[in-house]
Amino acid sequence: MPPKALNVGIIMDPIGSITPKKDSSFAMLLEATRRGARIHYFEQQDLRMVSGTAIGVTTRLTVSDNYDDWFEFGERGEVELGDLDVILMRKDPPFDMEYVYTTYILDRAKLAGALVVNAPQALRDMNEKAYTAWFPDCTPLTLVTRSMAQMKSFLGEHRRIVVKPLDGMGGRSIFVVNQGDNNANVIFETLTDYGKRFAMAQVYIPEITLGDKRILLIDGEPVPYALARIPTGDDNRGNIVAGATTKGQPLSAGDLRICEQVGPVLRDQGVLFAGIDVIGDYMTEVNVTSPTGIRELDRQFDLNIAGLMFDAIERKL
Repeated sequence: MPPKALNVGIIMDPIGSITPKKDSSFAMLLEATRRGARIHYFEQQDLRMVSGTAIGVTTRLTVSDNYDDWFEFGERGEVELGDLDVILMRKDPPFDMEYVYTTYILDRAKLAGALVVNAPQALRDMNEKAYTAWFPDCTPLTLVTRSMAQMKSFLGEHRRIVVKPLDGMGGRSIFVVNQGDNNANVIFETLTDYGKRFAMAQVYIPEITLGDKRILLIDGEPVPYALARIPTGDDNRGNIVAGATTKGQPLSAGDLRICEQVGPVLRDQGVLFAGIDVIGDYMTEVNVTSPTGIRELDRQFDLNIAGLMFDAIERKL
């Protein structure tokens, strides 16, 4: 008897706005299609709770690997989210209160029987920057503070630092600050909103010139290749949207050491698909909301990372 076709829900930003060639959510949808799944598409405004029951207005979705015409909508209806086999939460940051409210609805769906990837509690707990504090042996020396004076002192001690907001993505508002930089004070003022908002400072890692490595983990196990995002000559940021180039490479011994420490913790917290960022031998971020990198690594190394993810999903079901 053939396996039962899965009912797969996905919550994401408008699918018409994505770039299918490099979108990891799209890679997941293509794999779901290859497996004969019925895909239920949702945006945040399609979700609600009624007396504790998570409900969604669903649009049936079909996708094809065509960069000019990659999706087609079908019939609309309503479904109790707990009746779906799996729900992929792939809404991009910002991680604001609307995002948090969505995770409450997903909690109710999880309690009603759906497998939510990633677990709603983990989405709330694992801030991409701050959660590195749970792995101090893997990370550069890091300060999280509202204090502009403490940031200035941190710079004076370490001479060259990286400062960034806790809620950013895609390299937004990331600064490399050198001792003696006359812009340092205004950068600290801006990031902390004059002491009203927490921000992060880390010791600068010179190996950023070799790339900010994105390592994907599936149910705690790393994909054997990393996607190194190499800054341009006129930018310090290893982010694709900031113009960084990409290069796939096998995981190093240091990468594997980090994965051995981080992977089991993520798995135990219900994180089935994660992306950690590593510069040199140091982890700088833990991405659990909507990590990317699937399509680039698939093309370079003839992989099917979304297939590995769905294998893990099916094992849990």
